[in-house]
Amino acid sequence: MKHENICQLQKTLKKSASCIGVGVHTGVRATLTLAPAPADTGFVFIRTDVLPRESRISALGSNVTATQLGTSIANEFGHSVATIEHVLSALTGMGVDNAFIEIDGPEVPILDGSAEPFIELIQTVGLASQDAPRNFIEILEPIEVKDGAKIARLEPSEGFTLDVSIDFDSEAIGLQRAVFDGTKNGFVRDIAPARTFGFLHQVEALRAMGLSRGGSLDNAVVIDGDKIMNEGGLRFDDEFVRHKALDAVGDLALAGYPILGKYVASQSGHAMNVALVKALMANQKAYRVVTQPVNTRLFAAAGL
Repeated sequence: MKHENICQLQKTLKKSASCIGVGVHTGVRATLTLAPAPADTGFVFIRTDVLPRESRISALGSNVTATQLGTSIANEFGHSVATIEHVLSALTGMGVDNAFIEIDGPEVPILDGSAEPFIELIQTVGLASQDAPRNFIEILEPIEVKDGAKIARLEPSEGFTLDVSIDFDSEAIGLQRAVFDGTKNGFVRDIAPARTFGFLHQVEALRAMGLSRGGSLDNAVVIDGDKIMNEGGLRFDDEFVRHKALDAVGDLALAGYPILGKYVASQSGHAMNVALVKALMANQKAYRVVTQPVNTRLFAAAGL
């Protein structure tokens, strides 16, 4: 049976959905609302606790101001939002193109430390197609950033995949490598549930720096030496590398469009991911923006 090619349409949320929680670093309680946005808006954070004319912050690499233990963005008025990667990862992984992310505080709620609660918010209200084709960033040639042993790279590839490696001295983590399918179904199943993680010995130092004030065993996997402190253990044997992939999906969303290419990273993190996005945007030979035709059968199988 012959299937005709179609273009994917942009999507937004059918209606608004909200959650309340504390920021993992600030410890500040905030309400976050995912709201529908017009076609070609992208992801825009709106600080509802400041003057409306100063409230918008576009989720773009050019607006990143910090990458220490999370990604933060700010606008020209000095208003910022911290730890944006998990909600951006959820929106991107679910195939959302346009959304307003309203928040009445300085940091996105950490919730359970994964993207799953944001996935559930999106699933609760559902998605609406918009009268505009989806745009993608197609990787045309490899582009890479390095910092010592840390490497992050984008390569030409059909679709979107992630090849992520980490290596920690702790026996609880060790050397982990995994390759992930970046389609909606693959993201929801294999990446979204993975929680952020940290080491107990770092907590006091982080809190002295004004970080990790809202962190707990309820919103992070905590490692003490070679042991997992969480009573329920891990959600996956390799939950740590899966969370690195989750973070990467959120950070790569700062390119402005979904990526058609392969992400390869070793010992990478937010700083490397953002540096990669900025390097990509600065090299117009490395990519092009396309409206991608897809086969209807593949379109349905991918859950898009």
